[in-house]
Amino acid sequence: MTAIGHTRARAVETLSLDSPDSRNALSATLVGELAAALTDCAEDAAVRAVVLTHTGNTFSAGADLRDPPRPEALVALLRQIVELPKPVVARVTGHVRAGGLGLLAACDIAVASHRATFAFTEVRIGVAPALISLPLLPRTDPRALARHCLTGERFDAAEAARTGLLTAAGDDADAVLEPILDGLRRSSPQALAETKRLLTARVLEAFDRDAAGLTALSARLFSSAQAREGMTAFLERRDPEWAV
Repeated sequence: MTAIGHTRARAVETLSLDSPDSRNALSATLVGELAAALTDCAEDAAVRAVVLTHTGNTFSAGADLRDPPRPEALVALLRQIVELPKPVVARVTGHVRAGGLGLLAACDIAVASHRATFAFTEVRIGVAPALISLPLLPRTDPRALARHCLTGERFDAAEAARTGLLTAAGDDADAVLEPILDGLRRSSPQALAETKRLLTARVLEAFDRDAAGLTALSARLFSSAQAREGMTAFLERRDPEWAV
């Protein structure tokens, strides 16, 4: 059973995270299948743009604690989205947590309905948003990011748009998306690729400079005693021992 759904309409390929039983958690399987699907889109001249969306009420709950991807694989996926020579547009109608926010930040454009909610929950389980900071830091408001990453608070789509995590939000994500996709369909493939290259240069500089160190940091944190306690507490639906 595949973890990624595929549909195409008028040169736009829609890739759906399709593991609703796990709330589309970023498992090794899902990350690998999404990377393969993006490679196919990059090589297919009939694809003008990619929409990344989801089934179920959650875009992604973040890393799959039972079957996590290797840190290097997640970094490679985020970079692949940034480097893809075609625009990647996120469409969100549900909840986004932790690593799922890295996917949004890696996309060129991200839209959501007002039903969507967001939270950087890493601090609640004893780790840090290390890998996803690569696309996040160059693209989002630093003051807002500091609050949300340090507290793990839940916030809404209007706040996500205000801080740069989203491009736009509205009552109907598809209505918000319609003029965006119309614009992409009217644009030259060559012009889209070169314009995207200009717009993502600073993001790729962060990957070149920081990816190795942040990968090591992520691995160290996930193997720590506090992370083991935090993940166990999460799976057991209780507060971790440090909660006061």
